[in-house]
Amino acid sequence: MNTKEPVITIKNINHYYGKGALRKQILFNINLEIYAGEIVIMTGPSGSGKTTLLSLIGGLRSVQEGSLKFLGKELYGASQTQLVYSRRKIGYIFQAHNLLGFLTARQNVQMAVELNQRVSQSAAIKKSEAMLSAVGLAERINYYPDNLSGGQKQRIAIARALVNQPPLVLADEPTAALDKQSGRDVVEIMQHLAKEQGTAILLVTHDNRILDIADRIVEMEDGLLTRDAQNTPNKNKVSIPASDHN
Repeated sequence: MNTKEPVITIKNINHYYGKGALRKQILFNINLEIYAGEIVIMTGPSGSGKTTLLSLIGGLRSVQEGSLKFLGKELYGASQTQLVYSRRKIGYIFQAHNLLGFLTARQNVQMAVELNQRVSQSAAIKKSEAMLSAVGLAERINYYPDNLSGGQKQRIAIARALVNQPPLVLADEPTAALDKQSGRDVVEIMQHLAKEQGTAILLVTHDNRILDIADRIVEMEDGLLTRDAQNTPNKNKVSIPASDHN
């Protein structure tokens, strides 16, 4: 159905923890493809293997069995240098926003831009400020995290993850620490920017209130991918909500 090359192609992935008698299989024969601009939400009970799969896709763990291709490049058997190179092309958003408290909103985002040494400082500042404006924080650029709400901090984390226009963003429970409205706001920002930039987003969540933003929903249980289905209700266009008080 999708004629484009997938951003992520996973074939027959198995994964184990421990050694010898303690060796335990965590993932069983996982097959999955994710395309540019697509938002895939992954659900499932705790301990079902979601975070392990996310860490393999993100190059944070090495592939043990099977094939995992990111932008057409095989990560099975990849060196640490190759994994680092892949990680630099991925944006990460976590439940804890992981901002540095001694840096302003702009400086937190700017750090991600400056990983690319070819970008000048003035260009990095400009990109960071534009991205913070895109997530509704134009008035909060010079604020420190301690002076911002949970929703605003998570917006900074989204800006940081998306500022380099990565082909892939991995989000692990990004709304877990937020109230209903703030959670809705941050995922709608992610949805809007993914469609605008063509970024693929894989989002792990237990939050049933945000499932409607997904193009596809995949479910994991006991290390197995038990469902991979198109999500039909989500055809509404979203607008970026105002930032204040979120």
